[in-house]
Amino acid sequence: MVYESFSQIDTEEIGFRLAGDAEPGSFYALIGGLGAGKTAFVRGFARRLGVGAHVSSPTFAIVNEYLGGDIPLYHFDVYRIGSLEEFESTGYEDYFYGKGIVLVEWADLVEEAYPEGAVVVKFEHDPARGDDYRKITVET
Repeated sequence: MVYESFSQIDTEEIGFRLAGDAEPGSFYALIGGLGAGKTAFVRGFARRLGVGAHVSSPTFAIVNEYLGGDIPLYHFDVYRIGSLEEFESTGYEDYFYGKGIVLVEWADLVEEAYPEGAVVVKFEHDPARGDDYRKITVET
């Protein structure tokens, strides 16, 4: 499935719509460069799940846990992870194979750790279509 976004609000709405299909144990690998819209997508996703907290990228914390919604939501940012071995020391398995929903920014850096059934969401910027344009491709 391919979506087009022309604003941050569009990207949040795409996340909101896709969250309607999420269920406990779902895993979403978010792939795209800096400023591609990954965190905006997570904000919309979290809103659909009833997360009332402010959603921001967990760049330095590695994972933010949002437990106040309908289903626990775990938001990872693995940009600063240097290797899969380093990532293994975070205890990610408890999240990736648990009953919550996991969204991982920069997921291509830890592709070997994806659980079965991972949904891959790719964010592509095309400056020729405008600064705010994003093509968002969802692969199941």
